[in-house]
Amino acid sequence: MDFALPQDLVDYLAELDRFIENTIKPIEQRDDNIRFFDHRREHARTDWDNHGLPRAEWEALLTEAREAAEKAGHYRYAWPVEMGGHGGSNLAMAVIREHLAAKGLGLHNDLQNEHSIVGNNPFVLMFRNFATEAQFAMYGEKLRNGEIRTAFGLTEPKHGSDATYMETRAVREERNGAGGWRIDGEKMWTTGMHAVTHVLVFARTSGEDGAARGITVFLVPANHPGVKIEEWLWTFNMPTDHPRVSFTDVWVPDDAMWGVEGRGLGLGQSFVHQNRIRQAASSLGAAVYCIEESVKYARARKTFGKSLADNQAIQWPLVELATQAEMLRLLIRKTAWEMDRLEHREIERQISDKVSMCNYWANRLVCEAADRAMQVHGGLGYSRHKPFEHIYRHHRRYRITEGSEEIQIRKVAAFLFGYLGPRKGMFERE
Repeated sequence: MDFALPQDLVDYLAELDRFIENTIKPIEQRDDNIRFFDHRREHARTDWDNHGLPRAEWEALLTEAREAAEKAGHYRYAWPVEMGGHGGSNLAMAVIREHLAAKGLGLHNDLQNEHSIVGNNPFVLMFRNFATEAQFAMYGEKLRNGEIRTAFGLTEPKHGSDATYMETRAVREERNGAGGWRIDGEKMWTTGMHAVTHVLVFARTSGEDGAARGITVFLVPANHPGVKIEEWLWTFNMPTDHPRVSFTDVWVPDDAMWGVEGRGLGLGQSFVHQNRIRQAASSLGAAVYCIEESVKYARARKTFGKSLADNQAIQWPLVELATQAEMLRLLIRKTAWEMDRLEHREIERQISDKVSMCNYWANRLVCEAADRAMQVHGGLGYSRHKPFEHIYRHHRRYRITEGSEEIQIRKVAAFLFGYLGPRKGMFERE
């Protein structure tokens, strides 16, 4: 058993560090772009008079950074080789995302809107694993060129985490001699709708409410006249790009259906497993940043004639957090390593509980670490002149999104008690 990182990954982290220092930091420091990351960040990013959406200048800066990363060959690191990427593994992505988040706020990796110089786009893997040959021919090149950008329409206003009770319906309907589907319903938290070309809409096509089967996924053009943004939902951490969207008499042809009819939740699981393990690694990295910054400050700060770090009331909470971070890192990397060794569809059946463990614990840990960092830094920690309040407000969302922590714990319990997973049936009476 060898816990050492592969040398090529260690070398790649060093390459990313050089790229950040030589290319990204100069952009960040130019023309007062630092306003998007210092105490002015929330106001600088938010167009308060335009529904609270991201300011055009902020999104332009993110685009410039992504284009620089694309040119340098970093942005598509995780994309499949056949789609123009480097085929980066789940393990490598977990290590990279922790590494970048541990650097703190910056243009290299701003997780408020999933921006990073090493992109996270699980939709690409969904496309590779579920698109038909005809869809590859129709959309493959556009996806590679960035002409297709997708939002994820799963959550609904009345049902939250329980997707099986969705009210959005799709029924077969022929128009102008062509077969297709009519979609009607509403979705919530359809992130990025102001900037996407399409939205993946999950709709019930058969079965009863509460049934996992009978849900199908459709690729719907975002500019379809039946697609309407009803409101932009202002959040704990602004700006917002999270709307409530209605779909009224939205007709799409048969080739807009993704995967197998009635088995759409499998596509959703494909998306969330990739996203959850990477997001857990990012939360871990942000937690490590809060811990390390607190240690540095406590060593340097003098109170009552001695270093703040001499007090056990300062030491012990940080020791607890550092211990949890060490253990969590091992679980995240082991889980990512196992994901790389399983056939895509087996991840849900074999180790979905481990992905959930990583995710819900990482999200709790970063909130605790940010809160402790505020306490250690005192009044300054509470101010926006330190990044801890931003880290807390941002990462607090992940205890609700990507499946709430209660849903994640429920998944772990189902595996532990043998209702799902490899232990299924273990405790059944004969």
